[in-house]
Amino acid sequence: MSKKKYGLGKGLSALIPDSNMINEEYSEEKNVYNISVDLISANEDQPRKIFNKEKILELSQSIKEHGVIQPLVLNKNKKNKTYTIIAGERRWRAAKLAGIKEIPAIIMDLSDREIVEVSLIENIQREDLNPIEEASAYKKLIEDFNLTQDILAQKISKSRTSITNKIRLLKLDEKLQNYLMEGSITEGHARALLSIEDKKLQCEICKLIIEKSLSVRDTEKLIKNLYKKSNKNDRITEDNIFYNEIKNKLENLLGTKVFLKDKKNKGKIEIEYYSQEDLQRILDILNIY
Repeated sequence: MSKKKYGLGKGLSALIPDSNMINEEYSEEKNVYNISVDLISANEDQPRKIFNKEKILELSQSIKEHGVIQPLVLNKNKKNKTYTIIAGERRWRAAKLAGIKEIPAIIMDLSDREIVEVSLIENIQREDLNPIEEASAYKKLIEDFNLTQDILAQKISKSRTSITNKIRLLKLDEKLQNYLMEGSITEGHARALLSIEDKKLQCEICKLIIEKSLSVRDTEKLIKNLYKKSNKNDRITEDNIFYNEIKNKLENLLGTKVFLKDKKNKGKIEIEYYSQEDLQRILDILNIY
């Protein structure tokens, strides 16, 4: 393992929200080592699961010509002299494909939680994750490390509502999640489909979206028309401006779906939640408990 100096610019410092996670020796010029690619392994908890083969091939050609410009970030395994990737799996895959024997890397000593956080932040900033990968990573951080959505939002510089909306995507039928990961439908389509509780109907509408290349707006209109027909005397229609304004204000306040049902000036307010933690978050906003 040979050592060399690299200037990383915005690289690593832009990825890690807590500067205490980096040793002082990495403050200005970063200590970078050349590590054998055979000693490096992928992180099983890496949020990104899908890698574009064509883009990796393109990157490998660039690496053959110019080398690896930006170092990987690795965590040293304490049980042996191997390393786990924190950031840069795509570069590692491309370097192996290019036949590179050693690759520049910064060596760090992070906890399991910090590894997941940094991997997530790196991918989010590069916009490398599809919505389902991102949602799964949020869910893992919340469940494995007992984080609230508010704390996670602060750590990764995202709004709590954005995190809530992403995690909701995991409620989609598995087939629809695959369509979203493949790019056959957009996140806007997926959110519209979430308003349909019947998974079978979700799939049927999704097929229509793909077959007829429906826009998100067209999809929303289609679903609203279905609701109007099935709940004609129960659900408030879109032309009721007063109730729609209340509905929108409640959804913005609570960061979740809200339904108003009205029958002759009597009715119900329904508030959706997606986990015990999400319910507690809503109760906190309402100052209950």
